[in-house]
Amino acid sequence: MSLTPASEYGARPRVWFAAYQLLWHLLLPLAFIRLAWRSRHAFSYLHHIPERLGFGYSKPVAKGGVWIHAVSVGETRAAQPLIEAYLAKGEPILLTHMTLNGRRTGKQLFGKEIAVGRIRQVYLPYDLCWSVEHFLNTFAPKLGLFMETEAWPTVVFRCADKGLPLFLVNARLSERSARRVNQFGKAGRSLFQAFKGILAQTEFDAARYRSLGVKNVEIVGNLKFDVPLDPNLVQQGQSWKQELHSDQRLMVCAASTRDGEEAIILQAWKDLLLSNAFDVAPLLCLVPRHPERFLEVANYIQDAGLKFRRRTEWIETPKGDVNVEVILGDSMGEMPMYYSASDLVVMGGSLLPFGGQNLIEACAAGCPVLLGEHTYNFQQAALDAIEIGAAKRIKGELILSEPIALMEALKALLLNTAELAKMSSAAKAYSIEHQGATKKILAALEHQNFTLS
Repeated sequence: MSLTPASEYGARPRVWFAAYQLLWHLLLPLAFIRLAWRSRHAFSYLHHIPERLGFGYSKPVAKGGVWIHAVSVGETRAAQPLIEAYLAKGEPILLTHMTLNGRRTGKQLFGKEIAVGRIRQVYLPYDLCWSVEHFLNTFAPKLGLFMETEAWPTVVFRCADKGLPLFLVNARLSERSARRVNQFGKAGRSLFQAFKGILAQTEFDAARYRSLGVKNVEIVGNLKFDVPLDPNLVQQGQSWKQELHSDQRLMVCAASTRDGEEAIILQAWKDLLLSNAFDVAPLLCLVPRHPERFLEVANYIQDAGLKFRRRTEWIETPKGDVNVEVILGDSMGEMPMYYSASDLVVMGGSLLPFGGQNLIEACAAGCPVLLGEHTYNFQQAALDAIEIGAAKRIKGELILSEPIALMEALKALLLNTAELAKMSSAAKAYSIEHQGATKKILAALEHQNFTLS
């Protein structure tokens, strides 16, 4: 990968950038109103407010090291193998997020390292010129790695101005997003051209970045294949599965569901139970994508007339509660347990046009996956999983009034345990086959003399 200085190909569009800054300053009060509104469900949204403006960092502040920006939960988990690799090299890490859940996940994964100061965890400031400037001057990292899709104009252009090497790693770009960038013309394209380099997940992603005029693109694979599953959670999930199977009961996990998808899934589940196709009725574990929706989804389940228990109320394994038809997964950080306990996963975000959620973690747990039509955020991963036999795509149009396609797909697989076993083996093989992105990313950066050792 030949890297050209950003200033040569990514000049900042001055008029556009000035308008962008003006808009940010005008909308800044709304950003704080939004935080206050969300604090109704979690007061932690109001913690660390000065960091949102590039100030308020507790002393001491160590300068230099590797800066990794992971906006939310998925990106933070994906960054885990990369962070661990740099920690093993003795490098201090500055870990930034934009969301409360991303910060919580980072603390959950790296609490010990944060406590002893090997990792400094803060919010990335809002994309205002003065807040970004103070942030960069305060921490002065040697290298910046942004995860997946993050490209804040003020941060990206200012890093280029200061000569701070900023890479977009584990980068992905859907066809829809590429079209949106092109709608901004030269201003949109110059944003990605200002990165020092882009390390893309797939050839699809790399081709889209190149179509934006980015020259410094390399394909390194997907870091999410390198993320280890928590062995304690896997063991706990396997205990659940053993208890369920001892009652000859199967479990389906509807994972990371989004608004509108629960209605489809719950109707399909009611129809499945009413079909009387099973000697022992299967169990549904419904896990919403966003924690603030747990109460809302609980009301949906109740309104659907299904008997349910919350995960937070169900500390033991499910054995004995044969009357329960749905478990509401109202816990954080337990997806490996849910996947390990399940015989089949319905992947949220794919039934309606949200672009899909990460199916790699489910496959790593050996759990077959059912996908809807909308997987553009994970296009290559979905295609590869289907090709190897780890996943199937639901046929037919899924709409609120006709979730029959999902019900039929669920019934066909749950009644064919031999097919489920075959898909489970394929899922494990798929997850192992695609590992290695961490080494490729480190090698690409080392080739450019960014080892920091």
